[in-house]
Amino acid sequence: MDSFLKSGKLGDTASSKSSTSGISKKKDKKLQWVEKYRPRTVEDVVEQKEVVALLQECILGADLPNLLFYGPPGTGKTSTILAAARQLFGDIYKDRILELNASDDRGIQVIREKIKTYAQLSVASSRADGKACPALKIVILDEADAMTDAAQTALRRTMEKEAKTTRFCLLCNYVSRIIEPLTSRCTKFRFKPLNQSFVLERLQLICTKEDVLVDDDVLNILVKESGGDLRRAITALQSCAHLKGKGNKIALENVYDVLTVVPSDWITNFFNLCKNESDINEIIRFINDLEQQAYPCHKIFEQLNDLLIEAEISEPLKAEIGEYLAESSFRSSCSRSDFTHLLDFAVHVQEILTVPVEHRKAKAEKIARSTMINGIA
Repeated sequence: MDSFLKSGKLGDTASSKSSTSGISKKKDKKLQWVEKYRPRTVEDVVEQKEVVALLQECILGADLPNLLFYGPPGTGKTSTILAAARQLFGDIYKDRILELNASDDRGIQVIREKIKTYAQLSVASSRADGKACPALKIVILDEADAMTDAAQTALRRTMEKEAKTTRFCLLCNYVSRIIEPLTSRCTKFRFKPLNQSFVLERLQLICTKEDVLVDDDVLNILVKESGGDLRRAITALQSCAHLKGKGNKIALENVYDVLTVVPSDWITNFFNLCKNESDINEIIRFINDLEQQAYPCHKIFEQLNDLLIEAEISEPLKAEIGEYLAESSFRSSCSRSDFTHLLDFAVHVQEILTVPVEHRKAKAEKIARSTMINGIA
């Protein structure tokens, strides 16, 4: 009864606290590692020094400008603004932010209904515990480059009218898709791909805390294949750990399987077939076998590009092949016929490397003339 009068709850206080902590530990275990190790403060954000310096000053002054974060995925854009909100507002930060994925909610109706209604709400300048905090709300628009022009235009007016109570943070991959009137109202920051040493350091920390067994050379491959995307690297590490099970060491093959990396033998053999004057039937058989492995076509072209950079070919020929590789990779992303794109690339590379430049130029001019004559006719 005494414990009920003191705490308002039946039963022993200590037991209730232990049960609560037990539940929180279970929740912690179920969390994805990306969320579990997301930065809690601005200082924890990896590498983005300019953004961290500005946000630290803003937090000290208890104010924020409108922000525009742009850069590749997995570089910390969402984590940074959430960490800043947590420091500004403390425990009530979830009540002070409206987070929308603009690729889903991207029409003008969302601006008129959700965002405008939320921006017009007024908030107190203190928390429930009496501590002071800014009388502001933050609207976070993830993937803002997917918003329609009409929605972006409508957002411009809302940003002006609700400047006293609301700050906007736009997150996108391509800043060129944001209209000029919006970018001029925001402080812009580019989030660059993370340095491999920073990604490796974070993965080693996670491996230590989660008791993951993995060699450094395997971690280095994982970091390299993630391409500066920390979120992708952490997700891949967790997938490998679950694949092997607790107490088992992660092997290089597990990393390749999770990240769908094409084994180097396939890429080297394919490029050698293109370089040599191989029979077309041999190339077709090889591409059929490669297609049976179900590797993504864009990944094959990506690794071919890496091989091409290191290949012992003259620079002019390398540039010509690289240009056609880029075209083939783009076309493969627009259609599903992987076999056609790989065969076309192989035949074209074989022609570049085996047919003299003068003959190829003459052939191209002949095709151009015939196309022009057919067009006139």
